[in-house]
Amino acid sequence: MIPLAPGGAAHAAPGPSAAPRAAADIALRVNGETHRVAVEARVTLLDALRERLRLTGTKKGCDRGECGACTVLVDGRRVKSCLTLAVMQEDREITTVEGVARGERLHPVQEAFVARDAFQCGFCTPGQIMSAVACVEEGHTGSRDEIREWMSGNLCRCGCYPSIVDAVRDAAREVRR
Repeated sequence: MIPLAPGGAAHAAPGPSAAPRAAADIALRVNGETHRVAVEARVTLLDALRERLRLTGTKKGCDRGECGACTVLVDGRRVKSCLTLAVMQEDREITTVEGVARGERLHPVQEAFVARDAFQCGFCTPGQIMSAVACVEEGHTGSRDEIREWMSGNLCRCGCYPSIVDAVRDAAREVRR
């Protein structure tokens, strides 16, 4: 509804501001490397990773924190990168799926996902792997039910949950060796 000016004449609401949006120059430490980027204050960590740093392993799924495809580790803790602002992550250690392998050697979670065929379409796999890495490091692998509970923030539309749980258990055993 267009508001009426005094006397009944219609007037348009003010349009978007032509002023440039404020950008912040920040340093993001991702996978052991520091990257200087300029981002608007409203840019999510997910968008900064994908669009500014070209690290496209982290997937944009629901963009509402419901699917877990965008899961990364920030200071070793799971974070849904679509729900956090890039400017809030300065001076923190961010790990994406591109950073869990050591050179040519896959992380035990990645090896277990391959061995257990814990993916079909692969879209959720990066987020599942990052959540699984945290699950193993946090020690939440005592039972299949515990793994399912701690991995419940990551959805797989293909239904690979049994293989994912098996992969997490296998990786936990390998890490404990």
